[in-house]
Amino acid sequence: MTRKILIVEDDDETAGYVERGFVEQGYGVDRCADGREGLFLATDRAYDAIVLDRMLPGLDGLSVLKALRAAGVRTPVVILSAMGALDERVRGLREGSDDYIVKPFAFAELHARVDAQIRRGSASDEAPTSRLAVGDLELDLLSRKVTRSGRPIPLQPREFLMLEFLMRNAGRVVTRTMLLEGVWNYHFDPQTNVIDVHISRLRQKVDKDFDTPMIHTVRGSGYMLSPEA
Repeated sequence: MTRKILIVEDDDETAGYVERGFVEQGYGVDRCADGREGLFLATDRAYDAIVLDRMLPGLDGLSVLKALRAAGVRTPVVILSAMGALDERVRGLREGSDDYIVKPFAFAELHARVDAQIRRGSASDEAPTSRLAVGDLELDLLSRKVTRSGRPIPLQPREFLMLEFLMRNAGRVVTRTMLLEGVWNYHFDPQTNVIDVHISRLRQKVDKDFDTPMIHTVRGSGYMLSPEA
């Protein structure tokens, strides 16, 4: 079934860039440039996710968001805004958004985050899983144990969380920002080397002594966990 996205963005160039990206990924896309029209569409039609700008004519993005949540619309909303101060991001999340991306941005990250929110919403309707598996790598969420080809791999708590995040996004590029926010749950400077240090340690445990590496560096973008090179 084709996933349907609503883009509420008044900057024509940005909206066109986002629309083309999602269309190329096989999504159905509706697009509008006014907050009131966006609210109407979001309450009148069914969408898998909404990409919402903060500064909009007619009705600002946070007002649209509050009206949606008040109306019981639980569609995942990813705010896309040039308002990148920490307090603005926190405000957006507290008002009911599911994620917040600051402009300028890379479409690959926007797509990954929207897709993650859609999958999270779908997973909530299904029986929860306690086990993740990618190739010969297995992670048990209940016992907190990791094995590869049946061999136990002892991990520190943060390493376990990083591996879980990578496995939940297996086959997709995961940026440093996504790891910082997804594992540390905080907005660090994306240029910090904390991610590289932890990835290096995780590689030593997950890939060392195995013929096929699982954790790959995607130059200029981030990392990907995959059983294939």
